[in-house]
Amino acid sequence: MPNLEHPAYPAATLLHLESLVPCRESQVSMLLSIFGERQQFSFPSIFIYGHTSSGKTYVMQTLLNTLQLPHVFVNCVEYFTSRLLLEEILIQLQSCSSETEQTSHVPCDNFNDFVRLFKQALASQELEDQTLYIVLDRAEQLREMEANILPAFLRLQELTDRNVTVVLLSEIVWELFRPNTGCFEPFTLYFPDYSIGHLQKILSQNHPPEYSADFYAAYINILLGVFYMVCRDLKELQHLAALNFSKYCEPVVSGEANDRDTRKLWKNIEPHLKKAMQTVYLREISSSQWERLQREDGEPGQLKGLSAHTHVELPYYSKFLLIAAYLASYNPVRTDKRFFLKHHGKIRKTNFMKKHEKTSNHLLGPKPFPLDRLLAILYSIVDNRVAPTANIFSQITSLVTLQLLTMVGHNDQLDGPRYKCTVSLDFIRAIAR
Repeated sequence: MPNLEHPAYPAATLLHLESLVPCRESQVSMLLSIFGERQQFSFPSIFIYGHTSSGKTYVMQTLLNTLQLPHVFVNCVEYFTSRLLLEEILIQLQSCSSETEQTSHVPCDNFNDFVRLFKQALASQELEDQTLYIVLDRAEQLREMEANILPAFLRLQELTDRNVTVVLLSEIVWELFRPNTGCFEPFTLYFPDYSIGHLQKILSQNHPPEYSADFYAAYINILLGVFYMVCRDLKELQHLAALNFSKYCEPVVSGEANDRDTRKLWKNIEPHLKKAMQTVYLREISSSQWERLQREDGEPGQLKGLSAHTHVELPYYSKFLLIAAYLASYNPVRTDKRFFLKHHGKIRKTNFMKKHEKTSNHLLGPKPFPLDRLLAILYSIVDNRVAPTANIFSQITSLVTLQLLTMVGHNDQLDGPRYKCTVSLDFIRAIAR
């Protein structure tokens, strides 16, 4: 039984629309109820919000195109000034007419001119008998324009006395839009994030024709099991699914396993998915580089650009300060004399080794240390003599600003500030090289 029903549109069209917008049937049904029939006046303005990759733009474009409703679709990031935005709406409005073959530039300096030209365009194109939809994607950019633009768009139906509905698509909530002086309140509609079941259903629809749907669904299930906790972005997951599927199929292509041998397929792709975890959202390497790395079966460190954050450039003494901070965070205070003094005397190793073997300091996490201990370790690991100048102290502050060090406690403590080192051992090894 179809979920979408509306007396103004054929059942076949609604069934086709439902197949194009999986897991968004309730939102589309709500929009159809708001739109009504073609000749009916719709709500003056609709505000649709939700996180990135929640289907706002795709659903709106698919709905308007499938039902063949007259509309104008503008991205506010591309047309970042009010003049560019208003002129683009008028240009697209001209293209809606079947009589006009080519669009001409329409100068529009302010919203008063826009209202006048908008009325003329609707009258010439005979669009008054049906609702025109103006969709403004990335509508949060409207807040950077003149103060009258957003309130005027919300009241465009009233200002023009025409059957027009303005739809705003945004990733932030309406409360961050509302002007202090007040404005017309739009109808708000929330697009929630896709659940793991929704992502499984959507991603499984893109299975290659040479493989069965169940085989590809099993692959998507494995992919979501690895990435769902760190990535809910549908576009990013689609990219990862397309990028790693050839590696998943290798045992089947070589004849080492069949389609149903899920355990062997999982063992083959597990290390490659762990490598892909390092570049989620970063795009540090291209798809061709990633495929070449998979074919060569190389390590992540062998590829330039992979995990580039472990090769951050720091000033000369900042590197030594960071190394000294790491040593101070993970080495007990009692070992400083043994590690950093040439003539430290005899140390009883028996008790020390027994205590050390109980728990690794890396499992316990970094410990706070005072400033004087940090400087003492710095002086011992740097070859030449370092004077405690303002430059050294400013570099410590910079490391705190970069969140490589964390200040513990307050600045007004009598015994001086205490710090923690927040970087990993791999990061310190890369800097120490």
